[in-house]
Amino acid sequence: MAHLQQHHGRAAAAQPKRARQLAVAPRAALAFNPASLFKGLTNSKPAPKDAAFTKQVIADEAKYVLQTYGRAPVVISHGKGAKMWDVEGKEYIDMAAGIAVNALGHTDSQWYAALVEQADKLAHTSNLYHTQPQVELAKRLVENSFADKAFFCNTGTEANEGAIKFARKWARVQAGIDPYDGDAVAPYELVSFTSCFHGRTMGALALTYKEQYKTPFYPMMPGHQLAEYNNLESAAAVIKKGKTAAVFVEPVQGEGGVTPSTQAFLKGLRQLCDEAGALLVFDEVQCGLGRTGKLWGHQLFGVEPDMMTLAKPLAGGLPIGSVLLKQHVADVMKPGDHGSTFAGNPLVCHVACTVFDIINSPSFLASVEAKGERLRAGLRRTMAGNPHVQEVRGVGLLVGVQLDMMAGPVVDTARDMGVMAITAGKGDVIRLVPPLVLTDAEIDKACEVLGAALNKVAPK
Repeated sequence: MAHLQQHHGRAAAAQPKRARQLAVAPRAALAFNPASLFKGLTNSKPAPKDAAFTKQVIADEAKYVLQTYGRAPVVISHGKGAKMWDVEGKEYIDMAAGIAVNALGHTDSQWYAALVEQADKLAHTSNLYHTQPQVELAKRLVENSFADKAFFCNTGTEANEGAIKFARKWARVQAGIDPYDGDAVAPYELVSFTSCFHGRTMGALALTYKEQYKTPFYPMMPGHQLAEYNNLESAAAVIKKGKTAAVFVEPVQGEGGVTPSTQAFLKGLRQLCDEAGALLVFDEVQCGLGRTGKLWGHQLFGVEPDMMTLAKPLAGGLPIGSVLLKQHVADVMKPGDHGSTFAGNPLVCHVACTVFDIINSPSFLASVEAKGERLRAGLRRTMAGNPHVQEVRGVGLLVGVQLDMMAGPVVDTARDMGVMAITAGKGDVIRLVPPLVLTDAEIDKACEVLGAALNKVAPK
Protein backbone atom coordinates (compact mmCIF):
# COMPACT_ATOMS: atom_id res chain seq x y z
CA MET A 1 0.00 0.00 0.00
CA ALA A 2 2.90 2.37 0.60
CA HIS A 3 3.73 2.04 -3.07
CA LEU A 4 0.22 3.08 -4.03
CA GLN A 5 0.05 5.94 -1.57
CA GLN A 6 3.14 7.66 -2.96
CA HIS A 7 1.56 7.77 -6.40
CA HIS A 8 -2.00 8.67 -5.50
CA GLY A 9 -2.45 12.43 -5.19
CA ARG A 10 -5.19 13.90 -3.08
CA ALA A 11 -7.62 16.69 -3.96
CA ALA A 12 -4.99 19.40 -4.25
CA ALA A 13 -2.98 17.27 -6.66
CA ALA A 14 -5.92 16.67 -8.95
CA GLN A 15 -5.44 19.92 -10.83
CA PRO A 16 -3.25 20.17 -13.96
CA LYS A 17 0.46 20.72 -13.48
CA ARG A 18 0.41 24.50 -13.67
CA ALA A 19 4.08 24.83 -12.80
CA ARG A 20 4.98 22.72 -15.84
CA GLN A 21 2.38 24.16 -18.17
CA LEU A 22 4.71 26.74 -19.68
CA ALA A 23 6.85 23.91 -21.05
CA VAL A 24 4.25 23.49 -23.78
CA ALA A 25 3.44 26.74 -25.49
CA PRO A 26 0.70 26.99 -28.12
CA ARG A 27 2.13 26.74 -31.59
CA ALA A 28 2.80 29.84 -33.60
CA ALA A 29 0.55 30.89 -36.45
CA LEU A 30 0.97 28.85 -39.59
CA ALA A 31 3.41 30.23 -42.12
CA PHE A 32 0.85 30.06 -44.90
CA ASN A 33 -2.85 30.53 -45.30
CA PRO A 34 -4.45 27.38 -46.74
CA ALA A 35 -7.62 29.30 -47.49
CA SER A 36 -5.65 31.35 -50.00
CA LEU A 37 -4.24 28.18 -51.59
CA PHE A 38 -7.65 26.58 -51.84
CA LYS A 39 -9.77 29.67 -52.32
CA GLY A 40 -13.43 28.99 -51.96
CA LEU A 41 -13.01 25.34 -50.94
CA THR A 42 -14.14 25.64 -47.32
CA ASN A 43 -16.86 28.13 -48.11
CA SER A 44 -18.34 26.30 -51.09
CA LYS A 45 -21.92 25.18 -50.66
CA PRO A 46 -23.03 22.30 -52.86
CA ALA A 47 -26.06 22.94 -54.97
CA PRO A 48 -29.18 21.57 -53.26
CA LYS A 49 -30.52 18.24 -54.45
CA ASP A 50 -34.13 17.12 -54.57
CA ALA A 51 -35.91 14.64 -52.30
CA ALA A 52 -35.35 11.86 -54.82
CA PHE A 53 -31.59 12.21 -54.34
CA THR A 54 -31.98 11.79 -50.57
CA LYS A 55 -34.11 8.69 -51.06
CA GLN A 56 -31.56 7.18 -53.44
CA VAL A 57 -28.64 7.70 -51.05
CA ILE A 58 -30.63 6.12 -48.22
CA ALA A 59 -31.65 3.22 -50.45
CA ASP A 60 -28.04 2.64 -51.53
CA GLU A 61 -26.91 2.76 -47.90
CA ALA A 62 -29.42 0.04 -47.04
CA LYS A 63 -28.20 -2.05 -49.98
CA TYR A 64 -24.45 -1.74 -49.51
CA VAL A 65 -23.75 -0.87 -45.85
CA LEU A 66 -24.13 -3.34 -42.99
CA GLN A 67 -27.24 -2.30 -41.08
CA THR A 68 -25.96 -1.74 -37.55
CA TYR A 69 -27.21 1.85 -37.13
CA GLY A 70 -30.64 3.39 -36.85
CA ARG A 71 -29.92 6.48 -38.91
CA ALA A 72 -32.09 9.58 -39.16
CA PRO A 73 -33.66 9.93 -42.63
CA VAL A 74 -31.46 12.83 -43.72
CA VAL A 75 -28.25 13.01 -45.76
CA ILE A 76 -25.84 15.59 -44.38
CA SER A 77 -23.91 17.57 -46.97
CA HIS A 78 -21.75 20.17 -45.19
CA GLY A 79 -21.36 22.24 -42.05
CA LYS A 80 -19.93 25.43 -40.63
CA GLY A 81 -19.49 26.13 -36.95
CA ALA A 82 -22.47 24.71 -35.07
CA LYS A 83 -24.64 24.48 -38.18
CA MET A 84 -25.10 21.73 -40.74
CA TRP A 85 -27.01 21.45 -44.00
CA ASP A 86 -28.49 18.39 -45.66
CA VAL A 87 -28.24 17.68 -49.37
CA GLU A 88 -31.59 19.37 -49.96
CA GLY A 89 -30.27 22.60 -48.43
CA LYS A 90 -32.11 22.45 -45.10
CA GLU A 91 -30.25 24.09 -42.21
CA TYR A 92 -29.84 22.55 -38.75
CA ILE A 93 -28.33 23.66 -35.46
CA ASP A 94 -26.07 20.77 -34.53
CA MET A 95 -26.60 19.99 -30.85
CA ALA A 96 -24.98 16.55 -31.19
CA ALA A 97 -21.54 17.40 -32.67
CA GLY A 98 -21.00 13.91 -34.03
CA ILE A 99 -21.71 12.51 -30.52
CA ALA A 100 -19.51 15.03 -28.67
CA VAL A 101 -16.70 14.82 -31.23
CA ASN A 102 -16.73 18.10 -33.20
CA ALA A 103 -15.68 20.30 -30.30
CA LEU A 104 -14.69 23.16 -32.64
CA GLY A 105 -17.71 22.66 -34.84
CA HIS A 106 -17.49 22.05 -38.57
CA THR A 107 -14.71 23.32 -40.87
CA ASP A 108 -12.97 25.39 -38.22
CA SER A 109 -10.33 27.48 -40.00
CA GLN A 110 -7.46 26.65 -37.63
CA TRP A 111 -8.36 22.96 -37.64
CA TYR A 112 -8.44 23.01 -41.45
CA ALA A 113 -5.14 24.85 -41.69
CA ALA A 114 -3.41 22.31 -39.43
CA LEU A 115 -4.87 19.44 -41.45
CA VAL A 116 -3.64 20.87 -44.76
CA GLU A 117 -0.24 21.78 -43.34
CA GLN A 118 0.48 18.25 -42.12
CA ALA A 119 -1.14 16.51 -45.09
CA ASP A 120 1.35 18.34 -47.27
CA LYS A 121 4.20 16.78 -45.29
CA LEU A 122 3.44 13.33 -43.88
CA ALA A 123 0.29 11.43 -42.93
CA HIS A 124 1.39 8.03 -41.65
CA THR A 125 4.54 6.10 -40.75
CA SER A 126 3.32 3.52 -38.19
CA ASN A 127 4.88 3.39 -34.73
CA LEU A 128 8.08 1.82 -36.06
CA TYR A 129 9.51 5.35 -36.24
CA HIS A 130 9.50 8.56 -34.22
CA THR A 131 7.42 11.52 -35.37
CA GLN A 132 7.37 14.99 -33.87
CA PRO A 133 3.59 15.60 -33.84
CA GLN A 134 2.99 12.54 -31.65
CA VAL A 135 5.57 13.75 -29.13
CA GLU A 136 4.12 17.27 -29.19
CA LEU A 137 0.63 15.98 -28.43
CA ALA A 138 1.81 13.63 -25.68
CA LYS A 139 3.72 16.50 -24.08
CA ARG A 140 0.61 18.69 -24.07
CA LEU A 141 -1.53 15.98 -22.51
CA VAL A 142 0.99 15.02 -19.84
CA GLU A 143 2.04 18.53 -18.88
CA ASN A 144 -1.59 19.58 -18.42
CA SER A 145 -2.85 16.58 -16.44
CA PHE A 146 -2.09 14.22 -13.60
CA ALA A 147 -0.30 11.83 -15.97
CA ASP A 148 3.30 10.91 -16.65
CA LYS A 149 2.83 9.04 -19.92
CA ALA A 150 0.41 8.91 -22.84
CA PHE A 151 -0.50 5.96 -25.06
CA PHE A 152 -2.25 6.59 -28.38
CA CYS A 153 -4.90 4.59 -30.16
CA ASN A 154 -7.76 5.41 -32.54
CA THR A 155 -11.06 5.37 -30.61
CA GLY A 156 -12.58 5.52 -27.15
CA THR A 157 -13.25 1.80 -26.99
CA GLU A 158 -9.61 1.13 -27.93
CA ALA A 159 -8.52 3.47 -25.16
CA ASN A 160 -10.55 1.46 -22.65
CA GLU A 161 -9.19 -1.80 -24.08
CA GLY A 162 -5.70 -0.46 -23.53
CA ALA A 163 -6.51 0.57 -19.97
CA ILE A 164 -7.91 -2.91 -19.26
CA LYS A 165 -4.70 -4.52 -20.46
CA PHE A 166 -2.48 -2.07 -18.59
CA ALA A 167 -4.45 -2.65 -15.38
CA ARG A 168 -4.30 -6.41 -15.61
CA LYS A 169 -0.57 -6.50 -16.25
CA TRP A 170 -0.01 -3.96 -13.47
CA ALA A 171 -1.93 -6.21 -11.06
CA ARG A 172 0.20 -9.20 -12.05
CA VAL A 173 3.41 -7.28 -11.48
CA GLN A 174 2.15 -5.97 -8.12
CA ALA A 175 1.37 -9.55 -7.10
CA GLY A 176 5.05 -10.40 -7.59
CA ILE A 177 4.51 -12.97 -10.33
CA ASP A 178 5.97 -13.31 -13.78
CA PRO A 179 3.34 -11.53 -15.90
CA TYR A 180 4.15 -13.83 -18.83
CA ASP A 181 3.53 -17.01 -16.80
CA GLY A 182 0.16 -18.23 -18.02
CA ASP A 183 -0.36 -20.43 -14.97
CA ALA A 184 0.22 -17.66 -12.43
CA VAL A 185 -2.84 -16.10 -10.78
CA ALA A 186 -3.24 -12.45 -9.78
CA PRO A 187 -6.10 -9.99 -9.19
CA TYR A 188 -7.89 -9.47 -12.50
CA GLU A 189 -11.46 -8.38 -11.78
CA LEU A 190 -12.69 -5.10 -13.22
CA VAL A 191 -15.48 -3.04 -11.67
CA SER A 192 -17.85 -0.72 -13.52
CA PHE A 193 -21.21 0.86 -12.74
CA THR A 194 -24.86 0.88 -13.68
CA SER A 195 -25.72 2.99 -16.74
CA CYS A 196 -22.07 3.12 -17.80
CA PHE A 197 -20.82 2.97 -21.38
CA HIS A 198 -17.20 2.10 -22.14
CA GLY A 199 -17.30 0.86 -25.73
CA ARG A 200 -18.26 -1.89 -28.16
CA THR A 201 -15.13 -4.04 -28.44
CA MET A 202 -15.20 -7.20 -26.36
CA GLY A 203 -13.21 -6.02 -23.35
CA ALA A 204 -14.86 -2.61 -23.10
CA LEU A 205 -18.22 -4.20 -23.85
CA ALA A 206 -17.86 -6.50 -20.85
CA LEU A 207 -17.74 -3.38 -18.65
CA THR A 208 -20.67 -1.67 -20.39
CA TYR A 209 -24.05 -1.74 -18.66
CA LYS A 210 -26.68 -2.36 -21.35
CA GLU A 211 -27.34 -6.07 -21.67
CA GLN A 212 -28.78 -5.76 -25.18
CA TYR A 213 -25.37 -4.60 -26.36
CA LYS A 214 -23.80 -7.78 -24.96
CA THR A 215 -26.15 -10.76 -25.17
CA PRO A 216 -25.76 -11.40 -28.94
CA PHE A 217 -22.02 -11.86 -28.39
CA TYR A 218 -21.94 -14.03 -25.26
CA PRO A 219 -19.88 -15.21 -23.51
CA MET A 220 -18.39 -11.98 -22.28
CA MET A 221 -14.83 -11.58 -21.02
CA PRO A 222 -14.78 -13.02 -17.49
CA GLY A 223 -13.84 -11.08 -14.38
CA HIS A 224 -16.34 -8.23 -14.33
CA GLN A 225 -18.22 -6.89 -11.33
CA LEU A 226 -21.05 -4.33 -11.51
CA ALA A 227 -21.93 -1.82 -8.79
CA GLU A 228 -24.51 0.95 -8.55
CA TYR A 229 -23.38 4.35 -9.79
CA ASN A 230 -23.03 6.99 -7.06
CA ASN A 231 -23.49 4.31 -4.36
CA LEU A 232 -20.36 3.76 -2.29
CA GLU A 233 -21.81 0.85 -0.29
CA SER A 234 -22.50 -0.99 -3.52
CA ALA A 235 -18.98 -0.26 -4.75
CA ALA A 236 -17.41 -1.42 -1.48
CA ALA A 237 -19.20 -4.75 -1.78
CA VAL A 238 -17.36 -5.64 -5.02
CA ILE A 239 -13.99 -3.84 -4.74
CA LYS A 240 -11.87 -6.45 -2.97
CA LYS A 241 -8.17 -6.70 -2.15
CA GLY A 242 -6.67 -9.67 -3.93
CA LYS A 243 -9.46 -9.74 -6.53
CA THR A 244 -9.92 -6.27 -8.04
CA ALA A 245 -7.40 -5.00 -10.57
CA ALA A 246 -9.15 -1.76 -11.56
CA VAL A 247 -12.30 0.30 -11.22
CA PHE A 248 -13.64 2.09 -14.32
CA VAL A 249 -15.96 5.07 -13.89
CA GLU A 250 -17.14 8.08 -15.90
CA PRO A 251 -16.92 11.28 -13.81
CA VAL A 252 -19.97 12.38 -15.79
CA GLN A 253 -21.93 9.66 -17.57
CA GLY A 254 -22.88 10.52 -21.14
CA GLU A 255 -24.78 7.76 -22.89
CA GLY A 256 -26.00 6.48 -19.53
CA GLY A 257 -28.17 9.56 -19.10
CA VAL A 258 -25.94 12.63 -18.60
CA THR A 259 -25.48 12.04 -14.89
CA PRO A 260 -22.60 13.60 -12.94
CA SER A 261 -20.86 11.69 -10.17
CA THR A 262 -20.95 13.08 -6.69
CA GLN A 263 -17.72 14.26 -5.14
CA ALA A 264 -18.22 11.90 -2.21
CA PHE A 265 -18.59 8.96 -4.61
CA LEU A 266 -15.38 9.61 -6.52
CA LYS A 267 -13.42 10.37 -3.36
CA GLY A 268 -14.79 7.18 -1.83
CA LEU A 269 -13.74 5.18 -4.89
CA ARG A 270 -10.25 6.61 -4.62
CA GLN A 271 -10.05 5.43 -1.02
CA LEU A 272 -11.52 2.00 -1.80
CA CYS A 273 -9.01 1.49 -4.61
CA ASP A 274 -6.11 2.51 -2.37
CA GLU A 275 -7.22 0.09 0.32
CA ALA A 276 -7.72 -2.76 -2.16
CA GLY A 277 -4.50 -2.13 -4.08
CA ALA A 278 -6.48 -1.49 -7.26
CA LEU A 279 -6.25 1.17 -9.97
CA LEU A 280 -8.83 3.91 -10.45
CA VAL A 281 -9.57 4.60 -14.11
CA PHE A 282 -11.60 7.59 -15.29
CA ASP A 283 -13.31 7.24 -18.65
CA GLU A 284 -13.41 10.78 -20.00
CA VAL A 285 -14.06 9.82 -23.61
CA GLN A 286 -17.20 12.00 -23.60
CA CYS A 287 -16.77 14.37 -20.65
CA GLY A 288 -13.07 15.19 -21.14
CA LEU A 289 -11.22 18.00 -22.93
CA GLY A 290 -13.32 21.02 -22.12
CA ARG A 291 -16.87 19.74 -22.40
CA THR A 292 -17.62 20.23 -18.70
CA GLY A 293 -16.10 23.72 -18.64
CA LYS A 294 -12.91 22.24 -17.15
CA LEU A 295 -10.09 20.76 -19.17
CA TRP A 296 -10.78 17.39 -17.55
CA GLY A 297 -14.11 16.35 -16.08
CA HIS A 298 -12.59 15.01 -12.87
CA GLN A 299 -11.31 18.48 -11.99
CA LEU A 300 -14.88 19.24 -10.92
CA PHE A 301 -14.48 16.76 -8.09
CA GLY A 302 -10.85 17.10 -6.94
CA VAL A 303 -10.03 13.42 -7.33
CA GLU A 304 -7.07 12.03 -9.25
CA PRO A 305 -7.07 8.71 -11.14
CA ASP A 306 -4.26 6.33 -12.01
CA MET A 307 -5.36 6.24 -15.64
CA MET A 308 -7.73 8.24 -17.83
CA THR A 309 -9.11 7.39 -21.25
CA LEU A 310 -9.77 10.04 -23.91
CA ALA A 311 -10.99 10.11 -27.48
CA LYS A 312 -13.98 11.89 -28.99
CA PRO A 313 -13.05 15.63 -29.23
CA LEU A 314 -9.28 15.30 -29.16
CA ALA A 315 -8.71 15.74 -32.91
CA GLY A 316 -11.92 17.64 -33.64
CA GLY A 317 -13.40 15.03 -35.97
CA LEU A 318 -10.45 12.82 -36.88
CA PRO A 319 -10.17 9.42 -35.17
CA ILE A 320 -7.91 9.32 -32.12
CA GLY A 321 -7.88 7.87 -28.63
CA SER A 322 -5.47 8.05 -25.73
CA VAL A 323 -4.75 6.53 -22.34
CA LEU A 324 -3.05 8.84 -19.85
CA LEU A 325 -1.33 7.01 -17.03
CA LYS A 326 0.80 7.48 -13.97
CA GLN A 327 4.40 6.33 -14.03
CA HIS A 328 3.82 3.40 -11.68
CA VAL A 329 1.42 1.95 -14.28
CA ALA A 330 3.61 2.85 -17.24
CA ASP A 331 6.58 1.10 -15.62
CA VAL A 332 5.03 -2.35 -16.08
CA MET A 333 4.48 -2.03 -19.84
CA LYS A 334 7.23 -3.19 -22.19
CA PRO A 335 7.73 -3.03 -25.98
CA GLY A 336 5.46 -5.56 -27.65
CA ASP A 337 2.87 -5.63 -24.87
CA HIS A 338 0.39 -3.50 -26.82
CA GLY A 339 0.29 -1.54 -30.04
CA SER A 340 -1.63 -0.16 -33.02
CA THR A 341 -0.74 0.42 -36.66
CA PHE A 342 -2.56 3.71 -37.13
CA ALA A 343 -2.36 5.12 -33.60
CA GLY A 344 -0.75 8.49 -33.05
CA ASN A 345 -0.04 9.13 -36.71
CA PRO A 346 1.42 12.55 -37.53
CA LEU A 347 -1.62 13.82 -39.43
CA VAL A 348 -4.08 13.26 -36.60
CA CYS A 349 -1.66 14.29 -33.84
CA HIS A 350 -0.76 17.56 -35.56
CA VAL A 351 -4.44 18.47 -35.84
CA ALA A 352 -5.04 17.36 -32.24
CA CYS A 353 -2.31 19.74 -31.03
CA THR A 354 -4.24 22.62 -32.59
CA VAL A 355 -7.54 21.45 -31.07
CA PHE A 356 -5.91 21.10 -27.66
CA ASP A 357 -4.32 24.56 -27.80
CA ILE A 358 -7.64 26.19 -28.63
CA ILE A 359 -9.59 24.41 -25.89
CA ASN A 360 -6.85 24.69 -23.24
CA SER A 361 -7.44 28.39 -22.75
CA PRO A 362 -8.99 29.84 -19.59
CA SER A 363 -11.26 32.11 -21.62
CA PHE A 364 -12.41 29.25 -23.87
CA LEU A 365 -13.17 27.00 -20.91
CA ALA A 366 -15.00 29.83 -19.14
CA SER A 367 -17.11 30.33 -22.24
CA VAL A 368 -18.09 26.64 -22.22
CA GLU A 369 -19.21 26.93 -18.61
CA ALA A 370 -21.24 30.07 -19.37
CA LYS A 371 -22.82 28.52 -22.46
CA GLY A 372 -23.77 25.44 -20.47
CA GLU A 373 -25.52 27.57 -17.87
CA ARG A 374 -27.35 29.44 -20.62
CA LEU A 375 -28.41 26.20 -22.27
CA ARG A 376 -29.77 24.64 -19.09
CA ALA A 377 -31.56 27.86 -18.11
CA GLY A 378 -33.05 28.14 -21.59
CA LEU A 379 -34.32 24.58 -21.55
CA ARG A 380 -35.90 25.05 -18.13
CA ARG A 381 -37.62 28.19 -19.45
CA THR A 382 -38.93 26.75 -22.71
CA MET A 383 -39.98 23.45 -21.13
CA ALA A 384 -41.48 24.98 -17.99
CA GLY A 385 -44.83 23.54 -17.10
CA ASN A 386 -44.54 20.43 -19.24
CA PRO A 387 -45.31 17.55 -16.86
CA HIS A 388 -43.11 15.11 -18.77
CA VAL A 389 -39.90 16.96 -17.83
CA GLN A 390 -38.42 15.52 -14.67
CA GLU A 391 -35.04 17.25 -14.66
CA VAL A 392 -32.64 19.34 -16.72
CA ARG A 393 -29.13 18.39 -15.63
CA GLY A 394 -25.50 18.29 -16.65
CA VAL A 395 -22.29 20.29 -16.51
CA GLY A 396 -20.84 22.58 -19.13
CA LEU A 397 -22.07 21.61 -22.58
CA LEU A 398 -22.93 18.05 -21.58
CA VAL A 399 -26.65 18.47 -20.88
CA GLY A 400 -29.56 16.08 -20.49
CA VAL A 401 -33.31 16.51 -20.20
CA GLN A 402 -34.83 13.64 -18.24
CA LEU A 403 -38.34 12.79 -19.42
CA ASP A 404 -40.91 10.34 -18.09
CA MET A 405 -41.41 9.13 -21.68
CA MET A 406 -39.27 8.11 -24.61
CA ALA A 407 -37.26 11.03 -25.99
CA GLY A 408 -37.02 9.72 -29.56
CA PRO A 409 -40.22 11.37 -30.84
CA VAL A 410 -39.10 14.72 -29.41
CA VAL A 411 -35.68 14.38 -31.06
CA ASP A 412 -37.33 13.48 -34.38
CA THR A 413 -39.68 16.45 -34.18
CA ALA A 414 -36.85 18.82 -33.25
CA ARG A 415 -34.86 17.59 -36.25
CA ASP A 416 -37.81 18.34 -38.53
CA MET A 417 -37.79 21.82 -36.98
CA GLY A 418 -34.06 22.34 -37.59
CA VAL A 419 -32.28 21.16 -34.43
CA MET A 420 -30.19 17.99 -34.20
CA ALA A 421 -30.21 16.27 -30.81
CA ILE A 422 -29.70 12.70 -29.61
CA THR A 423 -30.99 10.48 -26.82
CA ALA A 424 -29.38 8.84 -23.80
CA GLY A 425 -30.19 6.73 -20.77
CA LYS A 426 -33.00 4.26 -21.43
CA GLY A 427 -34.03 6.38 -24.39
CA ASP A 428 -35.82 8.75 -22.03
CA VAL A 429 -33.18 11.52 -21.97
CA ILE A 430 -32.66 14.25 -24.57
CA ARG A 431 -28.87 14.51 -24.77
CA LEU A 432 -27.25 17.75 -25.95
CA VAL A 433 -23.50 17.74 -26.65
CA PRO A 434 -23.09 20.61 -29.14
CA PRO A 435 -19.88 22.07 -30.54
CA LEU A 436 -18.17 24.06 -27.81
CA VAL A 437 -18.13 27.07 -30.14
CA LEU A 438 -21.87 27.50 -30.68
CA THR A 439 -23.18 31.03 -30.18
CA ASP A 440 -25.63 32.38 -27.63
CA ALA A 441 -28.13 32.97 -30.45
CA GLU A 442 -27.83 29.32 -31.50
CA ILE A 443 -28.33 28.21 -27.91
CA ASP A 444 -31.46 30.33 -27.55
CA LYS A 445 -32.94 29.11 -30.82
CA ALA A 446 -32.20 25.48 -29.98
CA CYS A 447 -33.94 25.88 -26.63
CA GLU A 448 -37.01 27.39 -28.29
CA VAL A 449 -37.18 24.60 -30.87
CA LEU A 450 -36.68 21.82 -28.32
CA GLY A 451 -39.34 23.30 -26.05
CA ALA A 452 -41.76 23.58 -28.95
CA ALA A 453 -40.96 20.05 -30.12
CA LEU A 454 -41.66 18.64 -26.68
CA ASN A 455 -44.93 20.48 -26.39
CA LYS A 456 -45.90 19.30 -29.87
CA VAL A 457 -45.22 15.65 -29.07
CA ALA A 458 -46.54 15.76 -25.51
CA PRO A 459 -48.78 18.81 -24.98
CA LYS A 460 -49.00 20.34 -21.52
